[in-house]
Amino acid sequence: MSLHEKDTIRENLDDDVYASIDLTVSMPKYQFPQEEQDPRCAFSVVRDELMLDGNSRQNLATFCQTWAEPEVHELMDLCMDKNMVDKDEYPQTAEIEARCVHMLADLWNSPAGANTIGCSTTGSSEAAMLGGMAMKRHWEAQRKAAGKPIDKPNLVTGPVQVCWHKFARYWDIELREIPMDKDRMLMTPDEVLKRCDENTIGVVPTLGVTFTCQYEPVKEVAEALDRLQAESGLDVRMHVDGASGGFLAPFCAPDLEWDFRIPRVKSINTSGHKFGLSPLGVGWIVWRDPADLPEELIFWVNYLGGNMRDIGLNFSRPGGQVVCQYYNFLRLGKEGYRKIHEACYDTAQYIAEQIDEIGLFDVIYNGQMDAGIPALCWKMKDGTDPGFSLYDLADRLRTRGWQVPAYSLPAHLDDLPVQRILVRHGVSRDLGTLLVADIKRAIEYFEKHPVQNSMTAKDASGFHH
Repeated sequence: MSLHEKDTIRENLDDDVYASIDLTVSMPKYQFPQEEQDPRCAFSVVRDELMLDGNSRQNLATFCQTWAEPEVHELMDLCMDKNMVDKDEYPQTAEIEARCVHMLADLWNSPAGANTIGCSTTGSSEAAMLGGMAMKRHWEAQRKAAGKPIDKPNLVTGPVQVCWHKFARYWDIELREIPMDKDRMLMTPDEVLKRCDENTIGVVPTLGVTFTCQYEPVKEVAEALDRLQAESGLDVRMHVDGASGGFLAPFCAPDLEWDFRIPRVKSINTSGHKFGLSPLGVGWIVWRDPADLPEELIFWVNYLGGNMRDIGLNFSRPGGQVVCQYYNFLRLGKEGYRKIHEACYDTAQYIAEQIDEIGLFDVIYNGQMDAGIPALCWKMKDGTDPGFSLYDLADRLRTRGWQVPAYSLPAHLDDLPVQRILVRHGVSRDLGTLLVADIKRAIEYFEKHPVQNSMTAKDASGFHH
């Protein structure tokens, strides 16, 4: 093309995106825009704002998966239009969900694994609430049959994640949460028995407590409840919150009895997007036997093209995460999950050793495979005053991109700050080494620049579950 002819097609040329007229003005932020925009420009604006988020791979506060294989990304693209609730339109996605439920029932040693009942959810919080609702309805049915009132239900737990506080508040249930003690940070059988009575709808031990990352003693609690029933006739059901541990213990601590091998355990929830290695957000709830899910919690929907069973608090939700969960089951099997999680435990124990060698901290939990999840948790040594707080340390680490939360424990240890690291798939030994180097560098900084007013829990950013 001759140079003099170029002006005749200039209006059809695409400008460089950052030289375009659309990006010479600020985009609307709080009012709905009047006009459409070039897709390249709109995309660039949104993408550039996302640069201001933290790097999720350095977010050691979250339990959620932040790395996935390229095949997972491709499956998510293929499933963008699949609605999990529409089982008639997407029957194969529904079949994949059912397979995952049966595989989890088998993994958790359900005696009815081939015909058990369960479903996917938007996360372990929704799954936990479904398990809680089933316990409540079962308790109500027994009370009504005996002619007794149902106006004062209670639920016994150890130190729990906020979803159980929500469940108790939303469904008018007294939450009897066992407070922490200096020498006891978890649920114990004795503390459970102190709080159980005829109005207890169930007991919920956690396999991976949010605050310290440790497993609560499910079998020991169940045995205590067995003795209680033998002595008093009081039959208290159990639901295990396996949000994290449900995808860890079967592979890395297979001899630990916490699941449906214990007859008193009637349901288990877990999070597929945590140590199940699926993208955000998918959870799972499985009942020991179909009879353990009250019929009134099952809905039958016939206006989507067929008469379909629906269990859940949500209705429409994406199917991609469920499909990716199935991919992980096929891709990894028990062998692959064990290899991945054992590598995470090894890295957690390595970081814990390095933290301990610094000399300023007491490691509360060091990533022991049969005692908790791949993580570590520490506090300042008693009587130590290094001139900074754990909140200061967490804040300083953010200058290098690390999110290592410092937070106060629940009652009665709410005056004790701790710090925690989650070691997920993708947190390698090299990454852990870089983190430890930055922790040491931060301590050296505080030695040269003493903190005048140390941060407290009120000043610090909240941590994420």
